[in-house]
Parts: sequence; structure tokens; C-alpha cells
Amino acid sequence: MPSRYQAGAWRGHGPGQGAWLRLGLEGRRGSRGTHPCSGPRAGGWERRVFPFKRQALELLPLSLCKSPKHTAPPAACPLPAAAARPRAQGPAPLPAMLLLPLLLEATLLQLASGSYHPFYNGFYYNHVMNDKGNGHEKVAYFNGAKLVVETPRDPVYSSSGANVTLPCHYRFEPDQEGKRKIRIKWSKLRDDYTKEQDVLVAIGKTYMAFGDFRGRAHLHQGGRHEASLVVSDVRLQDDGKYRCEVIDGLEDESDVVDLRLQGIVFPYQPPRGQYRLNFHEAERACQEQGAVIATFSQLFQAWSEGLDWCNAGWLADGTVQYPIRLPRKPCGGLHLAPGIRSYGPRHRHLHRFDVFCFSSALRGEIFYLERPAGLTLEEAKQACQDAGAEIARVGHLYSAWKFLGLDRCDAGWLADGSVRYPIAKPRANCGPAEPGVRSFGFPSKGRFGVFCYKER
Repeated sequence: MPSRYQAGAWRGHGPGQGAWLRLGLEGRRGSRGTHPCSGPRAGGWERRVFPFKRQALELLPLSLCKSPKHTAPPAACPLPAAAARPRAQGPAPLPAMLLLPLLLEATLLQLASGSYHPFYNGFYYNHVMNDKGNGHEKVAYFNGAKLVVETPRDPVYSSSGANVTLPCHYRFEPDQEGKRKIRIKWSKLRDDYTKEQDVLVAIGKTYMAFGDFRGRAHLHQGGRHEASLVVSDVRLQDDGKYRCEVIDGLEDESDVVDLRLQGIVFPYQPPRGQYRLNFHEAERACQEQGAVIATFSQLFQAWSEGLDWCNAGWLADGTVQYPIRLPRKPCGGLHLAPGIRSYGPRHRHLHRFDVFCFSSALRGEIFYLERPAGLTLEEAKQACQDAGAEIARVGHLYSAWKFLGLDRCDAGWLADGSVRYPIAKPRANCGPAEPGVRSFGFPSKGRFGVFCYKER
């Protein structure tokens, strides 16, 4: 008997005969055989040898016998008939079905000899692994407890310069005893819900804040399962949605809390005229006026409070929109209902529009200076400096009108070169019948008073 098991492939040459494959204990040398159905006169059969390390099946038919002597296939030929094929050049290919038992056997041998973790329909925590991959890891299992993260459904309101706490709590159902290695992450969602801005990560009592929140954000853990975020010196750009994420090993859950700053949205166009700003210029224009570019939610809130403006402006997500309370032909047509008209996303470099800015409550005060003969723009700036203040910006004036009820029926210079005045109580000779901030535009000449702003 040969030292290695062999598989012999038999292929017939006789007329009308199909192909057969015989596997068993065979030698390396080829031999002649007889067709098992047609007998020795049916033609010669050539055996080709393939080496295997395991004994395979004894007999595997590749097609039905087609001998004229048989009207029905014998028991040795159970498979459907296949057309006779010409003799292939070179060794006959090994059928794919032969590989299946061999692959299965190899897989079972590998599983039996290797190290592995037993199947478990739960969670395990990699901080208790030894990271050596030697099969001696200590695995701690967490049996079916559900992690729940909760934040308030209502928005949290704050104002510029204040401190605010964004509540977040978590729990396990059922409750889990003992200390767990919990990781907490806070992030700020963008208006277009693309990449999130990292705010803070914490493990236990150790935390790290990122970007603009460094030095202003920390974690408040007053209770056992509290993960609230505290932000001090709130800024205009802090307005938005924040995600509180709690990570326990392989399980994590999160919830969102909405921080809204008390503020006002106002339309702005530069001294050059209408529709002169691309997106990046619009961002800078708002910053120069003590504001930030408004979000859609801020514009929607302003529209619900009565803002009606027929000039399209940029928003923080790169879209161009405008609010209409009273439908009219030049503002989208009479057939449209009141609402926010939208041009959709625009090219941030090529397209040009106005902008909607957002300003929050003031951290200082605004006062009005006047001279009998009035002031030029340069004289107005100097007058504010002499008073220990600076010339007010457009955002300052809108915030003072909105939150402090500033009412002055005298026009005054602002930092951008415009001349405006705020009216909280409409009256004769002070503009339209609705409250608001009136504008004289950007006069190149003229003498007026000035609005100054002084930080507290």
C-alpha cells in the first residue's frame, strides 16, 4: 500500500459514456479500468491521480451512464445525465464539491487546536484583557442591562457672557452595583449635521476640553449617574445642539440637548449695497457688527415673532433664505403662504447675497451722545473714546432695542458708517407704526449724534 492516500479520477472515452470519478486507496501509477455500467467493451478509461492526506469518498459519479444496455440508470449512477465531453488536455480538474468536506474538516481542526473566547450573547470589556492574545484574558461579562441616557426635552436658555449647565443623566435597567469604568463625551452638532465639534471627554474625574471650550467647559457630576456639562462665559457661537454620549465598554448611548441663546436676528447688508457678500464675507460682516451668522432655527424663531424681510440672506448652513409674514408679489408671489422662502444651498465663493446675523443680550450699556452742530463719523468715534467707550455696532443697537427697550427718535452713527435709531414705542415723526430699528443707510456726508457702547 502506498504511503500516501491517493484519489483517482476516471474519465471514459467510449461512445455515449459520461465521466466518473473514483476516490479511494490507489497507487500513484495510472491504470486501465472498465466502465461500471457498460462493461469492458465500452471503451478504455483513463485514471488520473490527485494526492490527498485524508481518505475521501469511495465513488462519486459525475454523470449518468448512457450505455444502450441500460434503460434506466443503475444504483451506482444516481446523478442526472450530463452531455459527454471531449477528453480534456492535462490533469482533470478537481470538482468543487470535493473541497467542501476537506474545508470543513480543516476548519474543525483549527477550532479544536486554537484558543478562542466562548460564544456569549452579551458584552465584554476590553479594559480587563491582558492584550497579549495568549488566550488567558480575564473577560468580565455584562448580562443584559440596558444603558439609558436622558437630557431635557425643552431647550436650555442662556445669554452671552452667562454660565449655563446642560443636564445629562444616565442609568442602567436593571441597576448595576459597583463602580464601572464609564467614559463620557460631549460634542456640538453642526447645523448641517456633518462633522461634530468635540467639546469634552471624561473618564472618572479626569476630563479634557477642546477648541473654544478649553478653559470654559467642565463636567458636573453631582450625583452617581450625572454627566452634565457646564459652560462658562457663554458666547454667541455656543448656541446650538449638544450630544451627551455615555460609553460603558462596548455599549454606548446618547441624547441631545438644545442650548438657545436669548438674542435677536437682524438682516444686514454692507455699505457697498444689496447682494454684495459671499458666504465667507457674510460671516466676517456679522462678526464685525458684534454678532454671528444666524442659523435656520434662529431665523425661524425671529419669523414667528414677526420678522418680515424681502431680501435673501446667508445662513450658517450655507443656505440662502428670507422670512415673509405678509405675502406679496415681489417676495415670492401672492399665492404662497407666509413662511421662510428658500433658495437652498448656494456656492459659498461665487454667489452673493445679504446676510442674517444673530446677536445676544448685551454685557454692557448703550448711550447716546450729541453735539449742537452734530458729528461726522470720525468725530463720533472720538467722542465715544473720550467718554471711555467705543462707537456701538449694529448688533449692539439691535440687542439694546430688543432686551433693554432702547427708544431714541434721534439718528446716530454706528461703527459700520450707517446711521440708525431704535424705536420701541412708535409715534408720529419717528418712522413707521411698527417698533424696530430705523436706518438712514450709509451717508457719505452729514452730521448726526452717535450711539456708544461701554462694557460692564
